[in-house]
Amino acid sequence: MQQIFNFIFKNSNRLLFLLLLLVSLVLTIQSHSFHRSKVISSANFLSGGVYERINRVSEYLNLQTQNEILATENARLKSLLFNIKDSTLVPKIDSIKGVDKVNIIVSKVIHNSYNVYENYITINSGEKAGIKSDMGVINSLGIVGIVDKTSQNYATIVSILNRKSQINAKIKKTNHFGSLIWDGKSTGFVQLIDVPRLAAIRKGDTIVTGGQSVIFPENINIGTIDKIFIDNQTNYYTLNVKLFNDMTNLGHVYIIKSKNREEIINLEKQTKNE
Repeated sequence: MQQIFNFIFKNSNRLLFLLLLLVSLVLTIQSHSFHRSKVISSANFLSGGVYERINRVSEYLNLQTQNEILATENARLKSLLFNIKDSTLVPKIDSIKGVDKVNIIVSKVIHNSYNVYENYITINSGEKAGIKSDMGVINSLGIVGIVDKTSQNYATIVSILNRKSQINAKIKKTNHFGSLIWDGKSTGFVQLIDVPRLAAIRKGDTIVTGGQSVIFPENINIGTIDKIFIDNQTNYYTLNVKLFNDMTNLGHVYIIKSKNREEIINLEKQTKNE
């Protein structure tokens, strides 16, 4: 202990200089948005590299599960293919809904949190791949979240298991809309709030994206109604929705790039300004 005190007294000037330097850097980053964005970008780069190395090991150990998921997805696609009238015909691009408006960027999850109130996901694609903030993220089973921050090679995603997440969704059968949130209780369930009481709903009905935003196209799967609650004060339903996705086990994801996004945003800005 005496040696520690001697070291501190002997190097007090240097330690004071380092402390003041640290304080000045923190104040500079907090008060300037440019510096703050650079620090966040650098942090994404460093943490992304670490997560990617850890993910390589866990991915190797999880190969059997991933193969089962791929086999299930292949079976589903084959079922769709074999049930069309003529499976030998190649469909035209214009006949596939959404292809002329949406680009898909494929990426892989390298870190996924799901045990806190504000959960985030890290993927191994970023600005170089064309990924930007506020892009929707899905996989073969349904929605995953929304892109938050990006660096050159990585991006973080606000998971649907995040108390700050709020996504436009609807009941597929009736087209009644609501806001999709998470109450922070279970990784397998989210909640659809503000659903009008006049909606004819029942347990098992499918919930999909509403399409009333530039983030997600319409009718992307989310889950099914598990429980129905009535708020007597607001006269609205709150629906407990069982997710199609297992948010604790994510592999490859698809980032949705809407070609009409900028045009819609600019038009809405002009309308608001007028």
